[in-house]
Order: sequence, then structure tokens, then C-alpha cells
Amino acid sequence: MKIVTIVGARPQFIKAAVVSRAFASHKDCEEVIVHTGQHFDENMSDVFFEEMAIPKPHYNLNINGLGHGAMTGQMLEGIEKILQAEQPDWVLVYGDTNSTLAGALAAKKLHIKLAHVEAGLRSFNMDMPEEINRILTDRISDILFCPTNQAVENLRHEGYENLHCRILKCGDVMQDAALFYASKSRMPQVAIPDKFILCTLHRAENTDDPKRLSNIVRALETLSETTKVVIPLHPRTKAKLENMNYDFEHSPILFISPVGYLEMVELLKNCLLVMTDSGGLQKEAYLFRKYCVTLRDETEWVELVANGYNILAGSDTKTILEDATNLLQRGKMEANDALYGSGDAGNFIVESLT
Repeated sequence: MKIVTIVGARPQFIKAAVVSRAFASHKDCEEVIVHTGQHFDENMSDVFFEEMAIPKPHYNLNINGLGHGAMTGQMLEGIEKILQAEQPDWVLVYGDTNSTLAGALAAKKLHIKLAHVEAGLRSFNMDMPEEINRILTDRISDILFCPTNQAVENLRHEGYENLHCRILKCGDVMQDAALFYASKSRMPQVAIPDKFILCTLHRAENTDDPKRLSNIVRALETLSETTKVVIPLHPRTKAKLENMNYDFEHSPILFISPVGYLEMVELLKNCLLVMTDSGGLQKEAYLFRKYCVTLRDETEWVELVANGYNILAGSDTKTILEDATNLLQRGKMEANDALYGSGDAGNFIVESLT
């Protein structure tokens, strides 16, 4: 059996690596990995693949730096040619990027079976390109691999039980990844305080809105006066703050250069609290048993909010401060509910396809 896996960003490589290791243990499986190049990442060198135990892509389309339509269109064209040459039994896509949608469309137009990992997630915010990508990909998939009960319920609510597809709860591949990489992590090559809050801030709804960005940064500055906030600074966020003439030199916040996944895992393991507008980091905070303040107005990971592990604070300065203070006072998270499975999602996915 031949599977073509479509990925386009470093987080997708980490997720796909979980399933690739499972594929490798099946002698009758051949996996061909296609990197669209959607997110150009200088850290994805030979060392990255070796350290992360991730197979290198067989194809790299090098498509990036374009608008959504042009990018998705060029990816669709490039992936279609590869699928025609490889003639796979399945195409496997992950998450909600333009690469995900392009891979899904290419597969279905060539009548190749399609499997979607991280199916059923919904933010219910149609202003997010990711929401459009995940909905459209779900609709044309043959197997929908759902990470959570809520994801399954979302699909049922939308009538997917009446369609010609299989809905399977597999757990979350990032649970597998967290277990695999926990012992391989390392601290960034910069002095980090013993007690700190880990924060990431990059989503366009925050960085492109000067008021939201100012409100969030003001809250982070106040928190840093008592518990240092450490921010691996995303290039987009850095540019927006520079446009606002932000005084980095005298800021109480500790801004550091962007970090790799192994460094991020180590920061997660050692921080007191996570604050983020990232989708993935909310979940990873839970996987490493850290409370999270989400700097957004909605989240796909609603089970974290329902169980009190995550608080949606939006961009209001006072709300952010109150929520962060409350979670810091709780101390260590005690969670034994395994919301994202037991770390066997990769094997489940492969067994379901073979």
C-alpha cells in the first residue's frame, strides 16, 4: 500500500513524524512525503530532521510567500502532478493549512482516497482561513481522524453520519509526539529565569490590530514585574511592535529569538504558566500539565476550557491579568483525564488505513 502525505509547515512535520514511525513498522506500507514549502523555515535543515527523527520529504514544491488563492492554486497544480506520478492508495493530510486543502482537493479530483488527521475541529470563526480549510477538507475526506470527543460531535452535528465517510476517534498525534520528544528536549541557548511564564503571540487578529496588541503587551509587562514573561518573538509580531516604536531595551518582558520544537518542549516543561494565541500550544500546555491563558476570543480546543485547564481572556488587559494571576495561584495542574488519548494515535491511524 502506498500513502502520499502532504505537509507544509514545521508543526505538520512533527505530527506526521508520529504516523511515519508507525508506517515504518509496517513492511507492506510505502509512504511518500510531499512538502509544499508553505512555511519557509530556516530551522528545517538536515540537523532538524536528524534530531527530530523525522523522515525527509521526497518532494519539496517550494511554494510560499503568496496570497491564499495563488498559494493554494499552485500547490494544487504541483501536488496533482506528483499524485499522477506516484499513484497512491491514500492521500493523508493534517490540520488546517492551505497545504491541507490543496492536498485534499488534488486527491479527490483524481479519485484517490483521502484521510484527514485532526478532523472535526471548529472555532466557529469563519474569518479564520484555517476554519475554511478544515471545513472543506473534512467535507471531502473518506476517513476523518478526530482527536477528541468534541471533534466527533461537531461532525455528527453537521450531518457527517449521513455521508459516505468514516468518523474515527483516534486521540491526538501530539500526545504521541509529547511522549516521544519529552526526553529529547533542551533549553534555548539563552539565560532563562527559574520561574517564568511562557508566552507566544503571532496571530494576525492580535498583531494586526494595534489596540489588541497594545492591550496584550501591557498585561504581559505588568505580569513581568513579578513573574518574568518569556516570549520567543515571532517575526510578524516583532515587525508590528517596531512599527509602534516599542521600547524593547527597557521592556520588563524577556524577548528571545524563535525556538525550535525541542527547545519549546523544554520551556513548556519548566514554565509556571502558558499564555498564547496559538492553537497548538494551548493543547501542548495541557499535555505538559500547564495551565493556559488563551489570548483569543474563541478556541478549537473547547474541552480544555470546559475542564478549567484553559481560560479565554481575549485582549482585554484587566481580564488577562486577572486570569493569569488566578491560574498562577492554582499552582501545579493535576489532570488524569487523558483528553487527547493515551499516546497511540499514530498506530491507530496506520491500522485504520491498512
